[in-house]
Amino acid sequence: MDDVKIGEILLPGDEDTQTRREKQVRAKFWPTLKRAARYVPFSRDLVASYYCAVDPKTPMRVRGILLAALAYFILPFDFLPDVLVGVGFTDDMAVIAAALKMIQGHIADRHYDAADRVLADNPDIQAPEAGKKA
Repeated sequence: MDDVKIGEILLPGDEDTQTRREKQVRAKFWPTLKRAARYVPFSRDLVASYYCAVDPKTPMRVRGILLAALAYFILPFDFLPDVLVGVGFTDDMAVIAAALKMIQGHIADRHYDAADRVLADNPDIQAPEAGKKA
């Protein structure tokens, strides 16, 4: 997956696009994460990204980038379909990693604290390395 493609995926979009993506992400994030947890080595960052994206205090551009990345994560059929065991989430991880790089410093401690609480309460959605302090 090249940088141009990821850059296109991560366009923040206008307010209507962000609202639509937020609805999709809120509806499908947790079931997708539960299904993907054993393949996603950075569940803590992913969950913190979710909380940052739905936080009204997060700047609109940052929310837009995160919502775009999370919307890509929840789509079952994307560049590499998620049904392909072992490799299906690799493109999702690349998109999430690019988004995290783009918004570096915007995910606050409160987002990581919320992620830690959820992951501690739900060990079945936790990847082996999730929950460790970064």
